[in-house]
Amino acid sequence: MRADPIVRFQRWFVAARRAGVPLPEAMALATADARGRPAVRFVLLKQSDAQGFVFFTNAVSRKGRELDGRGTGALAFYWDAIGKQIRIEGRIEQMPAAAADAYWATRPRASQLAALASRQSAPLANRGILVRRWKSLTRRYAGKPVPRPTGWLGYRLIPDSIEFWTRHEHRLHHRELFVRTRRGWKQQLLQP
Repeated sequence: MRADPIVRFQRWFVAARRAGVPLPEAMALATADARGRPAVRFVLLKQSDAQGFVFFTNAVSRKGRELDGRGTGALAFYWDAIGKQIRIEGRIEQMPAAAADAYWATRPRASQLAALASRQSAPLANRGILVRRWKSLTRRYAGKPVPRPTGWLGYRLIPDSIEFWTRHEHRLHHRELFVRTRRGWKQQLLQP
């Protein structure tokens, strides 16, 4: 049986959590604009399975626009406590609104209000404006459900390649690359 990189990812993720890595679900998300200029920021992994890696964000933000415009992205996890790193590259698909609704319902209320108050990535004259908007929405939705902003969506990165990196002495790190082909995953070692 050939090695399955998704299963390996899930094993490593569990190992990172068991080792007490703070926020093992934190992953760097790289995108590029229409001119190919890269940008990277951290988002939180919410699901991983054979279909890919799911996260949620504001589609109107810079990252959302770049995800929708390019249709590709890259992820990176680094767990120093266990000496492991994973890089993932692939195409991006938007999740159905029902998936965003389901996840939205699990978010802490204060986070829901913050997402509703923020016009993510838009210029802000001063922080007080954002805080006042958040407080106003807190009063407005007191005792009521906080609606999901229409632009707050889920994305799935469908991997074309997954690289596993393990730290070793003398910087002789172990690297394995999995590339998706029509016949399944092709595996090869890379030099450190």
